[in-house]
Amino acid sequence: MNKRERRSLIRASGMGEYVFCARAWRLRLEGHEPTRGAGAREAGRRWHEGHGRRVARAKQLRGLAVACAYLAVAVVVLILLVWWRG
Repeated sequence: MNKRERRSLIRASGMGEYVFCARAWRLRLEGHEPTRGAGAREAGRRWHEGHGRRVARAKQLRGLAVACAYLAVAVVVLILLVWWRG
């Protein structure tokens, strides 16, 4: 793939960057790299990674809660059946 073909190729990450800040996207496309805020970007990256882990854990716990709720309903139904026939 030559340089011209690569320039015309738009990736999803580039689209996301453009939506976030068109000026930063254009500057990066022209070869400029950000020079300030590296510490803040790194802190933001770490925060987002941690947040992603917490969201995944919450999703797992929500699934477990739903399973426990179904189990509780089943136990109540069984108890009522035993009591009704009792």
